[in-house]
Amino acid sequence: MSKRVQPAWQAPKPAARPKLRLYNSLTRQKEDFVPLEGNNVKWYSCGPTVYDASHMGHARSYISFDILRRILSDYFGYNVHYVMNITDIDDKIIKRARQYHLYEKYANAATQLPLERLLTDQKEVLTQLQVKCDKNTDADKKVMLEKMLQRMTDAMEALTKAVSVGDKEKIAKTRDHYLAEAKDPIAEWLDGKDGANVSDNSVFEALPRYWEDQFHNDMKSLNILPPDVLTRVSEYVPQIVAFIQRIIDNGLAYDANGSVYFDVNGFDKREKHHYAKLVPEAYGDTASLQEGEGDLSVTEDRLSEKRSPNDFALWKASKAGEPWWDSPWGRGRPGWHIECSAMASDIFGSTFDIHTGGVDLKFPHHDNELAQSEAAYNESEWVKYFLHTGHLTIAGCKMSKSLKNFITIQEALKKHSATQLRLAFLLHSWKDTLDYSENTMEMATQYEKFLNEFFLNVKDLTRLVLTGKAMDQFTEWTSLESALQTKFGEAQAQVHAALCDNIDTRSALDSIRELVSNTNIYIRDNKSRLNHLLLRKIATYITNLLHTFGAINGPRGGIGFPLGGGDSNNAASIDQESLLMPYVQSVAEFRNLVREQAKGLKAFDILKLCDDLRDDVLPNLGVRLEDKDDGKFAVKLVDREMLLREREAKQAAEAERAAEKARKKRALEEAAAAKEAQRRINPKDMFISETEKYSAFGEDGLPTHDKEGKEISKGQLKKLQKLQQQQEQRYKEYLATVNTA
Repeated sequence: MSKRVQPAWQAPKPAARPKLRLYNSLTRQKEDFVPLEGNNVKWYSCGPTVYDASHMGHARSYISFDILRRILSDYFGYNVHYVMNITDIDDKIIKRARQYHLYEKYANAATQLPLERLLTDQKEVLTQLQVKCDKNTDADKKVMLEKMLQRMTDAMEALTKAVSVGDKEKIAKTRDHYLAEAKDPIAEWLDGKDGANVSDNSVFEALPRYWEDQFHNDMKSLNILPPDVLTRVSEYVPQIVAFIQRIIDNGLAYDANGSVYFDVNGFDKREKHHYAKLVPEAYGDTASLQEGEGDLSVTEDRLSEKRSPNDFALWKASKAGEPWWDSPWGRGRPGWHIECSAMASDIFGSTFDIHTGGVDLKFPHHDNELAQSEAAYNESEWVKYFLHTGHLTIAGCKMSKSLKNFITIQEALKKHSATQLRLAFLLHSWKDTLDYSENTMEMATQYEKFLNEFFLNVKDLTRLVLTGKAMDQFTEWTSLESALQTKFGEAQAQVHAALCDNIDTRSALDSIRELVSNTNIYIRDNKSRLNHLLLRKIATYITNLLHTFGAINGPRGGIGFPLGGGDSNNAASIDQESLLMPYVQSVAEFRNLVREQAKGLKAFDILKLCDDLRDDVLPNLGVRLEDKDDGKFAVKLVDREMLLREREAKQAAEAERAAEKARKKRALEEAAAAKEAQRRINPKDMFISETEKYSAFGEDGLPTHDKEGKEISKGQLKKLQKLQQQQEQRYKEYLATVNTA
């Protein structure tokens, strides 16, 4: 007998799985994502220019980048090395620091200045502001400036009135009000007069240091991961100087009066180079180019130094009243565009995988970055994938600091949690315009509530089984579980496909919504025999996905949002739940036994105490207790503030129902009273009071002429007779009731 051998094995045919594709601004289409070095991803992100409070426009970019970064790292498993810069040397910073420094000195001295001096200064400030207003061609900005003019004038009139009365307390109050209303115009006026005399470098350091610290606090509040490397321009000046020299050595930059400019035309003529890769149609857009140069760098003398209007500054010779660093070309400071090129290249070298920024930075900032970096390395590429987040609008209007219509991150967090803000971003495409509005936030809030209710229900339904006998957690697997498992698998596949498709979190969350709805149907239709392990598996998958998206913070391993909404200060909240629930469960069970006994005894006072415990006491402790029809109950640990809001909404709804009931009762009573009053009118008198319609009446009380004196027509008279006959019947009924009484 021959020796038996193993039969041939048929290898399974691999199913086609979607690959990660990202929308690349360099090609304006989705491209397969292929890192340069295996599984390692080098990623540089443009950071903020720190001269003011971070606003929702910043949140739009940095929450979106954080979502992309987490998904690439935690879902797709890439080793992401994330670098971000802080721009702490910039024309905006220099100007703002100088202005605020001069304003503070002026405001402190203003307490001792006579009104005549303030009035003289105000005239100069108003004149300068009026000129600025007249020159402005932007309609929205013009309206804003005109309102500022009016507020300044009103504030000065109030101060003048207070001085004339001689009320010292009111003088101090109105003076402070005037200085506050006129702060920006006064600061700009002072800068024009004395800005060149500011020479203390600490003035230019204090402002960006303060706002950088506030920025990092804001990012932490939004649960945004810190970068692996943070680069500051002020700490990179030597590297920036060396980078500029490299471009000069390659013949694509030139020195002009101590400033260095990039030779755009020379770059564009070279075979391997192409200027304005991202927005080629913007080539020659001088308005955008000048805006990118900065307010202090577009004076006539600076513009005339350039060989071409398309050229841009790599190094700016510092004037009086500006900070400076030594360089081969003289004292000066880096241009805006060169900063990112030098810092990213210092960390990553001549090329890297991903560069991110807001869509407003495409031209000229990012196009200039690409040009100068490729010029420095004499290469045709610097970045493989350029990702740009979409604009943010405020209730449909463009957000603008210059128009004063921006919402700071801290203002936004007073109205909504970090989780709700992130969900709003997750429910929209990262590369499209996002409208920050009540409607947008309501969608996010409702989605959070929808998920939270699901998590709470699953935890409640599966809690007792998992704390009981180990074998009790396993139940029979039927066709119902198979059907739900199939839907679970389909949802996972849909989520994966969505994330592969340019990290489409909106579609991923749509799939999660459908999965939760299908699971809720399974729970509703199978209350007596639920498969607890399957329910927990689905809830855990969704929780982990929300962790990956950054919508839940803290340790993994639990189900749902941790107590306190999942912010960074409540990382231990999952442990709190496991610690507290046994005690809460015992109270709920005891209360349920008392309640059932009280129902049998019809002890309504005790039932009222049970209701008070449920409705008033436990919500203040963050406990939601739900009574069910079959004598059972559900107990859930919920964020206390959320429960109190729910209670307030419930009380408001009950009050509204009571008010509506009272309104209906009052309306019925008024209708009945009106009907009774109508019955008491003698038919002969029913038209007599209608003098606005009729001017003469017959002996029977019927009108004979209208208010113009015209005789009533036969047709109209018939109608009036019919009405009178109906009233005669009502009047007879009324008299009968009176006689009976």
